[in-house]
Amino acid sequence: MNRIWIVTALLLAGPAVWLFGPTAAVAPALPRQAEWLADPRNLPDPGTATAAQVSGWFAGLPPAEADDLVRRYPEVVGNLDGVPLNLRYAANRDPGWTDRQILTLDRRGDGLVAEVLGDLATASRVAVLIPGVETELANFDTGLGGVRHRAPAWQARQLHEQIQALSPGAPVAVIAWLGYDTPDGVRRDAFREDLAASGALALERFVGGLVQDRPDREITLIGHSYGSIVAGRAVSHLGPQVTDVVAIGSPGMGVPNRAALHTGARVWAGSAPDDWTRRLPGLRIFGVGHGRLPVDPAFGALPLPCADAAGHDGYFVPGTSSLRAMAEITLGKNAA
Repeated sequence: MNRIWIVTALLLAGPAVWLFGPTAAVAPALPRQAEWLADPRNLPDPGTATAAQVSGWFAGLPPAEADDLVRRYPEVVGNLDGVPLNLRYAANRDPGWTDRQILTLDRRGDGLVAEVLGDLATASRVAVLIPGVETELANFDTGLGGVRHRAPAWQARQLHEQIQALSPGAPVAVIAWLGYDTPDGVRRDAFREDLAASGALALERFVGGLVQDRPDREITLIGHSYGSIVAGRAVSHLGPQVTDVVAIGSPGMGVPNRAALHTGARVWAGSAPDDWTRRLPGLRIFGVGHGRLPVDPAFGALPLPCADAAGHDGYFVPGTSSLRAMAEITLGKNAA
């Protein structure tokens, strides 16, 4: 009988650990990283070098040698935070992305990509859009299920155009940042935060690259759906340059309240009246679930107007109060 109970316990323990185990963050290697590290020129290690260290190393590099690295290792140069902007754009130049400013491009697996709208070299303010579940390279332009307003590239364009409409010529850039592996559907990975934890590590490095040569730059993080969890897990490790964090259609940010984010940034939250995330229980138990919804007044976030947004993906539709509010926050016009 004891043997039967032991077998039963083991059979039950496996699924429990799979679902309720501790959150694990993984920092994946860049494509062709091993070849890069084997180069005799003692190139900076993408796994350990900070964005500031990478920037300093490239600052002392003759232009011809920098161009050679772009030709030899475009997959590393184009995805390494701290590499000068012009070199990353050159490394990520691709027939499929003609005349676009691509700051990250990794075609492995579901793919990673980050596109810049505006002049990042001169921008004093930057908005970083962090998408959620099932966003991948294949639907970055077209949107999940072919629905355009779900596409990060389209969303970033709407925000950039709204910003320019409010403040023509403002030195502001918008980045659609698909810099992490998102959950594949509303399944186990979507209920846990392992992918968010890994995404947060990537976001920390990415933001480090944005501010290492512009310490006066102000950054707004806009996390949609699962992307708000990535922002929530990263923000306590980011500097004061991150002035605002916006959570839209959020299933929770992995913490019970705004204070638990441990940030001096303003935190905003909004959900459309019919966004399905409003029906979530707002719980987090043994690593499953994402805690109190940020739109719950008890969370303590500033309210983002979303009354005229529709569904889970309508926050960037032109004419909505949510789009205008996010543009004003990015511009620093929306005082708390």
